[in-house]
Amino acid sequence: MDAAERLVESTRELLWERGYTGTSPKAIQQRAGVGQGSMYHHFAGKPDLALAAIRRTADEMRAKAEAQFSAPGTAADRIAAYLRREREVLKGCPIGRLTQDPDVMADPVLRAPVDETLAWLRTRLAELMTEGRERGELDAALDPPTTAATVVATLQGGYVLARAADSVHPFDQAIAGVLGLLAAHVSAAPADEGPPVPRA
Repeated sequence: MDAAERLVESTRELLWERGYTGTSPKAIQQRAGVGQGSMYHHFAGKPDLALAAIRRTADEMRAKAEAQFSAPGTAADRIAAYLRREREVLKGCPIGRLTQDPDVMADPVLRAPVDETLAWLRTRLAELMTEGRERGELDAALDPPTTAATVVATLQGGYVLARAADSVHPFDQAIAGVLGLLAAHVSAAPADEGPPVPRA
């Protein structure tokens, strides 16, 4: 791993642990094991390096989600797999946490990949739900955009509750709750499926 790569990866870790404000150039250099000259050779400064780190985290988060969204199974199964996957809950969402960082939110350039990633997640979930309705897996009463926004809000809120309690239990409860809401919209199998039942 070259110096530029170590700098980006170290910044990603520190942003997740400390946020943008709490991540100093010196801390990045120490974590990456590089000097100040090397850092400024590859990046214009802390904002430039933070942007590269945030973009990489956002790309990785999308790729992981898309792997589950594109897998075989019903729309509800794929959404459930995404919500139930292994996460470092008590560290919080590496993208969602940045919304609580005033310096990131005040900078349109740093905020853009955060906003784009959360918007992509809502859109992608809505697409899956629409697909599920069209296939008859989910009932017509389900509103995909509204439900997708609810899923993302519950997921992000679950991280906040878990961190506040220093326990994954509130997160697990939140996920179970939103999956229960989604399950209420799963259509029953059509009555004509399977062999006919003989009359008595």
